[in-house]
Amino acid sequence: LLARHPEIEDTELVPPVVIAGLPRSGTTHLHNLLAAATTFRSLPYWEGVEPFPLPAEAGGRPDPRIGRMDVAVQTMDLLMPHFALMHEMTTDHVHEEIQLLANDFSTMLMETLAHVPRWTEYYWSRDQTSSYEYLVTQLKALQFLRGGRRWVLKSPQHLGQLPVLNDVMPGVVVVFTHRDPVPVALSMIAMITYSERMHRDTVDVSKVAHAWVDRLERLLGACVRDRDVIPADRSVDIRFDDFMADEIGVAETVYRVAGEIFDDDVRSAVSDYLLAHRRGRHGRVHTSAEMFGLDANELRDRFTPYSTRFLT
Repeated sequence: LLARHPEIEDTELVPPVVIAGLPRSGTTHLHNLLAAATTFRSLPYWEGVEPFPLPAEAGGRPDPRIGRMDVAVQTMDLLMPHFALMHEMTTDHVHEEIQLLANDFSTMLMETLAHVPRWTEYYWSRDQTSSYEYLVTQLKALQFLRGGRRWVLKSPQHLGQLPVLNDVMPGVVVVFTHRDPVPVALSMIAMITYSERMHRDTVDVSKVAHAWVDRLERLLGACVRDRDVIPADRSVDIRFDDFMADEIGVAETVYRVAGEIFDDDVRSAVSDYLLAHRRGRHGRVHTSAEMFGLDANELRDRFTPYSTRFLT
């Protein structure tokens, strides 16, 4: 695609709005709210998994990628019938750019698929600048193919790469979501251990849980260390409880920080999304530290630097 259309590289990328927060801290819900109107370009699940059509399928209608994702989602629903209680997955739902980052082997995706401690250490030891530059190239190419003016992105991975994100995407606006990290960690571990049935016969729940506690502690530590790399005029910190108390107000705040207009059409689109996607409509998953061989007090101690900075 780049060889045929070198002008893609010259495309201007308007500074994206990037949501950075742990899974289960409201990132997905906020991502969907911001993507509800036409202000921002977002990434549907089918496009995230297959961002660029095969040459023989380019321009096909209906897009074969959508059909393939329909089958994949049906398979996931069959094999993981309770996953929607934790994270609803549909062909068209707004998705994070984790697969785009995986295209250059810069991603948390590998760790969600398997227990790969050597990969984790490799990832953290490597300067991710070139991979984030490749992410920008992919975003430009996706705009070239399907339009869009300004991206709204989301990934917990960015918490550990804030200096890189700020350097590679000049002017980026970052929305930080914050929630008590103990229930967040337990909820995420439940989601990870449950979804591992897609990739392995036997899941060592305790082993996976302890590995993810280490991973999350590292991410939160990086956020504490690097949060101020993003200037105050290009960032906002949102606590989960505040978000739940005033969802439309939080969306309006993000628009204001991003320099976008939150008019009646945007308000209507956000309101319509909320009416159709009420929180907990599929039910809830209840977790405890003991389920995973963990100790809640120990978790709280490990996450204290983050909680002290952002939640007190």
